[in-house]
Amino acid sequence: MESRRESENKKLKRSEILEKQKAIDQSIKAASAQTDQLASFPPFRCFNRNGLCVRLESGRGDKLSPYMKQCIQSLLKANMEGPYGSEWAAEEKVKRREMVAPEARYIFVHSNANEMKLDDASSPSPLLGFVHYRFTMEEEIPVLYLYEIQLDSSVQGKGLGKFLMHLIELIARKNHMGALVLTVQKANSLAMKFYMSKLRFVISSISPSRVNPLAGVENNYEILCKSFDPEAKAILEESG
Repeated sequence: MESRRESENKKLKRSEILEKQKAIDQSIKAASAQTDQLASFPPFRCFNRNGLCVRLESGRGDKLSPYMKQCIQSLLKANMEGPYGSEWAAEEKVKRREMVAPEARYIFVHSNANEMKLDDASSPSPLLGFVHYRFTMEEEIPVLYLYEIQLDSSVQGKGLGKFLMHLIELIARKNHMGALVLTVQKANSLAMKFYMSKLRFVISSISPSRVNPLAGVENNYEILCKSFDPEAKAILEESG
C-alpha cells in the first residue's frame, strides 16, 4: 500500500507541475500581450549599414491591412517557391492561414521614410522584409518560434538578416523564453548554413531527423533551436 508520505509527495509534485505550467502560460500570455516589442530596443528601430537604410516596426497577424497581406504573400512566393518546389501550392495556403493568426507577431522592414520623396509620403511604404514569430510552448518549454524571416532580394547580403535575428533573440530573452526555435527547409542550404554556422543553432531533439532518424530522412525540413537555459538545452537539444 502507498504510505501517507508517498501520497503527500505525489500531491506536492502534482502541485509543483501545475504551478510551473501556470507560470509558463502567464509568461507566454504576457509576452504576446505586448503591442510593440521594439519599444524595449530603440536602437533596433533603424538599420543603417552597408549602404542600406531601413526602419522597423511591430505588427500582429489579426491587424494586417490588405496591402500588407499582399506584400507578405509576394515576398513569401518570391523567396520560398523555389525551395518548396512542387509542394509550394499546398504550402502557400498554409502560410496564408498562419499569416493572419491572432497569435502571429511581426517585425516589418520598410524603406526609410526620410529617403522617400515628399509627393510619395501618402503612399504605403514598400515592405522590404518581415519576421513572423510567436510565443508558444515546445515540450513544456516556453519558446519564441520563428515562423518566417523574409527579405527582398534588394536588401539581402547587407547584414540585415543577422541584425533581425539578433533582435529576435533579444526579444526571446527579455520575455523569459527558454529557447529560440525555427523550421528550415533542407533544400535551403544557404539558410541552414546561416543558422548553424553563423548563428550557432543546432538541430533540435524534436526535429524529425532526431526523433526517428529512419523516418526523418523522408521529411524535407529540420527544426533548429538555440537554448538560453540548462532546462531548455537538456530538453530541446540533448534529449533522446
